[in-house]
Amino acid sequence: MRIGPYTLTGRVILAPMAGVTDLPFRLICRRHGAAMAVSEMVSSRPDLQTDARTLLRTDHSGEPAPRATQILGADPLQMAESARLNVERGAQIIDINMGCPAKKVCNVAAGSALLRDEKLVGRILDTVVAAVSVPVTLKIRTGWDQEQRNAVTIAKIAESAGIQALTVHGRTRACGFSGEVEYNTISDVKRAVNIPVIANGDICSPALARKVMDATGADAVMVGRGALGRPWLFTQLDLELSGTPVSDVPSAEKRKRVILEHVHNLHVFYGRRAGLRIARKHIAWYAKHWPEINPAGLRELLAVDDADLQHRLTDLLFD
Repeated sequence: MRIGPYTLTGRVILAPMAGVTDLPFRLICRRHGAAMAVSEMVSSRPDLQTDARTLLRTDHSGEPAPRATQILGADPLQMAESARLNVERGAQIIDINMGCPAKKVCNVAAGSALLRDEKLVGRILDTVVAAVSVPVTLKIRTGWDQEQRNAVTIAKIAESAGIQALTVHGRTRACGFSGEVEYNTISDVKRAVNIPVIANGDICSPALARKVMDATGADAVMVGRGALGRPWLFTQLDLELSGTPVSDVPSAEKRKRVILEHVHNLHVFYGRRAGLRIARKHIAWYAKHWPEINPAGLRELLAVDDADLQHRLTDLLFD
């Protein structure tokens, strides 16, 4: 699959997830088979462009191409300026968020709330595409709610504006992350446009990835929550989609090395205090896929308040 000048090496992409897809996690997922990894969303508000958290979210140091940053907002000019700034910071693809269902995002008419205003969608897409020389992509849901499904209309607007790839999460904003995924709607979108379409929603196993590709005709799949605690899933999914026998989960020793590296990199990237805190949720996600884990040991690990001790206890717990 191509996005502008970039030919992706596989058909499995890491989804942007707030508070998750920072540089350490993106690098691990890329090394384990993700063809592209999109940054967590960054606000287009001018007063936040130099905020410390924004700078961390847009850090692409050592990240292989294509480097993708997702931007969020509802003002076309602010979105265009944010796109330009993020290209200066190293983004090679700008992704526009029109899929986030969070109340705090929708309450300011951003994210999936934009799907209710098709004219504004068009203005934002036209303005951002004209503002940068890199490919612009878009992530949407199937609509605002069951009565307002307009993913096909939005997809046509996107193609007309020059959007070069479209990701569709197969639920409405009202559904959040519950209920069945509308793979049939993704299929309708794929038939309606000529740009690459990426299917997203509950893809958590090789068998399901194959089922989704067959059902939708999509060009690739995007994985979010399914990769939490198991970044090696990308290799397994990509093997399935390429028709290669799927390898087993990496050995316990290899998985432990990934976990220890991830914890260490979080400490380095954020600093020891913040890195320790952020590492806790990742350790808990890894533990969910480690059935032999000692629950008491996990509770002790998640409670420690020293970075060196967190790393040592992680080594012991996942032994």
